[in-house]
Amino acid sequence: MEINISMNLTLHHLVREPKIKLDKNPLLLLLHGYGSNEEDLFSFAKQLPDEYYVISVRAPFDLTIGSYAWYAINFDADENKFSDVGQARASRDIIADFVDQLITNYAIDADNITLIGFSQGAILSYAVALSYPEKIKRLVAMSGYLNTEIALNTFANNDFSDLKIFASHGTDDQVIPVDWARKSIPILESLGIKVLYKEYPIGHGVAPQNFFDFKNWLQS
Repeated sequence: MEINISMNLTLHHLVREPKIKLDKNPLLLLLHGYGSNEEDLFSFAKQLPDEYYVISVRAPFDLTIGSYAWYAINFDADENKFSDVGQARASRDIIADFVDQLITNYAIDADNITLIGFSQGAILSYAVALSYPEKIKRLVAMSGYLNTEIALNTFANNDFSDLKIFASHGTDDQVIPVDWARKSIPILESLGIKVLYKEYPIGHGVAPQNFFDFKNWLQS
């Protein structure tokens, strides 16, 4: 596996070059969860299909050493959680712009880009895909949910006829309740988006079966 670490674009990222080189190769763009970093989901890279660029990106907001976020999560006096919507929207647009930068800097097929997000990375991926469906062909959203407040205000007017989503969640997830994921599906389907949704008997993580299911979905 070839790994490049590039600092000359907006966001720090890791790259697995496609093992099967085409004139333009499809892209899998990996977005990690809150408090993690670009090395987390990149552990999947060697098992992902050979024809893809696999690029894992570091979120822009520092938490502690080696720990990053797409947006802050704040707590009030009653321990209620609130997302920093301003930061989330900024990250949404940073990722959309970063996709354009990757297309310019690598031999990537602009019409075949897939986002793979886990947890907060999945929440952000939903916002990017719904706001800019002309940039994103497929979305794998694991252990996340749809927060329409992060998407562009006009997202419902977009054409989603080419967008496909694989969504998954653990039934025992204590970080993001499975009900939040379940409520997202009818909203997505009401927009005309093709969605495959699966649940697994785990907590907040990626079960081996989950990985194989979304990999098979990509290849189908």
